Amino acid sequence: MSVKSIAVKLGSPFKRNPKPQIGMRGTYSEKIISFCYLLPSLIGVMVFFVAPFAQIIRYAMVDNPISNTFVGFANFVQVFKNAAFQTAAKNTARFSAIAVPLAVILSLLLAMVLEAKIPGKSKFRTFFLSPMMVPVASIVLIWQVIFDYNGALNGVLVSLNMVPIDWMKSDYSHIIVVILFLWKNLGYFMILFMAALANVPKALLEAASVDGASGLRRFFQLKLRFISPTLLFVTILSLINSFKVFREVYLLTGDYPYEDLYLLQHYMNNMFRNIDYQKLSAAALIMGVAMALIISILFTAESRIGRDIEQ
Repeated sequence: MSVKSIAVKLGSPFKRNPKPQIGMRGTYSEKIISFCYLLPSLIGVMVFFVAPFAQIIRYAMVDNPISNTFVGFANFVQVFKNAAFQTAAKNTARFSAIAVPLAVILSLLLAMVLEAKIPGKSKFRTFFLSPMMVPVASIVLIWQVIFDYNGALNGVLVSLNMVPIDWMKSDYSHIIVVILFLWKNLGYFMILFMAALANVPKALLEAASVDGASGLRRFFQLKLRFISPTLLFVTILSLINSFKVFREVYLLTGDYPYEDLYLLQHYMNNMFRNIDYQKLSAAALIMGVAMALIISILFTAESRIGRDIEQ
């Protein structure tokens, strides 16, 4: 008997093992099966997301959908020079710059308050969660009852011998919509922050307290770093919701509201009604690029804040 045959019987490295080949065949079959499972979702994404987005890019680059004459960035230049678009972009940016930080800060403060042992905590939480159960139309109806020219607030002003104000056509209209946005979204953001704060390691907080760290320092050095992913998520969600506040404003004021409430969605909605698809597509792409830049900046900031926690 040769040395090689003895080594094969003893299980030496000379013995051929067919398992890797079987494993490779199994890997290929698993990939094919996985692709078959993903295929319906991929088709749905291509049909309902990728194809419409490509169509929007095409509309933004032609003079009109019928002749399809390529004009490059001419539609973008016309949109940027349009006074209505400038007003809408300014109002939308101002609203987001005010509403988003307020929503994030106030919801975080509420979560920290509810994290402490206070009486009536469950009722307090229910109060802020109740707007989530109310449809948008009902919320708008409540605001109309309060802030209409013949509404409850002006009734109080008249009873105090004060001049009534047309709130939705005054300089206060922007503040009213910000209050509506906060009232509608604070409860959900508060719950997210409460869940994030509950996952902060208690041992680290106790160790920092023993070392003499103040409550403010524990918050910024520990809690804020651990909840940074939730902070990023809430900020992005609040930003998206601030761009979607058009629903409430439209139900309150219609197609052409007071100048301070004329948002980007109003401009795009009016372009759609005028069948001006090329300007509508250009405005939509501009808004999408702006949001992508803002979100990328937020991701960069979050990665720097929570880098040492991940390590």
